[in-house]
Amino acid sequence: MKTVAVIGASNDRSKFGNKAVRAFAQTGYQVFPVHPALTEVEGLTCYKSILDLPSKPNLVSVYLGPARLVQILPDIAAKGCDELWLNPGTESEEVFAKAKELGLKTVPLCSIIAVGLSPSQL
Repeated sequence: MKTVAVIGASNDRSKFGNKAVRAFAQTGYQVFPVHPALTEVEGLTCYKSILDLPSKPNLVSVYLGPARLVQILPDIAAKGCDELWLNPGTESEEVFAKAKELGLKTVPLCSIIAVGLSPSQL
């Protein structure tokens, strides 16, 4: 089973961080929501940090602004992942440069669309 960490997960069903959790779950992924202030998202255990995940995820899908993302890129690199999916609004030159420096493979895309769903359907 493919695994994904959704960083910036939310309990607000109108937010993309929540829609992504649901989209990945609906398409067969084991989903690890990540948010420092939440304990559960959509019935799933929510982790405070990517470093708290029980295993290395195949994918990391991010829903954070670039300034915050740059701060946690070292944690993402330390945990490891096959691909770091950067959703619209998360990318910046600084994010790309730091991710490259850390050896992370970045993929700029909308993860919800990438798994075959439309955000408006969720």
